[in-house]
Amino acid sequence: MEKLIQFITSIPAPLRILGFSLVAVLSHFTVRGIRKLGEWILTLRISKEIPVQETFSRKYPKTATLLTILVSSITFAIYFVAIGFILKEFKVSLKTYLASASVIGLAIGFGTQGFVQDVISGLTLIFSDALNIEDVVEISGQIGRVEKIGLRFTTMINIRGQRVFLPNRNIGIISRFRRGVIRAYVDIQMPEKVEAEVIIKEVKNIADAMHSQHKGIILYEPDLFGVFPVKNSAWKYLRIKFSMWPGQEQLIDGVFKQRVIGMMEHYSPDYTDWMVVVSYKVQEA
Repeated sequence: MEKLIQFITSIPAPLRILGFSLVAVLSHFTVRGIRKLGEWILTLRISKEIPVQETFSRKYPKTATLLTILVSSITFAIYFVAIGFILKEFKVSLKTYLASASVIGLAIGFGTQGFVQDVISGLTLIFSDALNIEDVVEISGQIGRVEKIGLRFTTMINIRGQRVFLPNRNIGIISRFRRGVIRAYVDIQMPEKVEAEVIIKEVKNIADAMHSQHKGIILYEPDLFGVFPVKNSAWKYLRIKFSMWPGQEQLIDGVFKQRVIGMMEHYSPDYTDWMVVVSYKVQEA
């Protein structure tokens, strides 16, 4: 280190300025290249024979998570070293600056403990398996898919496509949705004097229309399970399942339910709200 500092000091000032400018430019493009490489790996398709959504990050979420924090660490290290060499031209001791690279030195240098808390919290999240890339989670009232876990922030994409940045130290309770969806089961009581095939067709048409209209919320085609008898009763019910983005239950509780009730009233004027029941369950792994 001493020899490196002596060598830099011996270079004429104009050449040093030019050199530091090149360092800044090269550092910037190196960081951009590393980030692009990381993004390319995360979105890489594992095989052409499987669905498009089966990317590297979905297939290997733990490795993808470690990759994002590795990219963040390398990015920080490159910028930190580059800034140190540039500051040397302004008579800032390079030796002292590089010595501050420890976590404690950084915390003191930046005048905050938040940085240390973010780093420790981020590492804890990763190695405790609390979060992985591509997990759909709820944190601090925010629901989204985890895009990246960095040194300072965890990044999520919500249902609106917004990128939400959460400081790692502020992450408390984490609610994970297995496979990224919840299941909405709708049990529809069948009118006694109407053919079951007629009601099944009507309900299927309503469900398919809902899926086509709200594909960003109803993630897969609805599953129609058929007609089942009610125990110790002459009634029967039709069951249908929706796989949905979490937090959007009102679409089924409100819109779908009311459309079904409106259709049923056409065939049976006495049909009421309680005859359509909606229940929810997290998607099983």
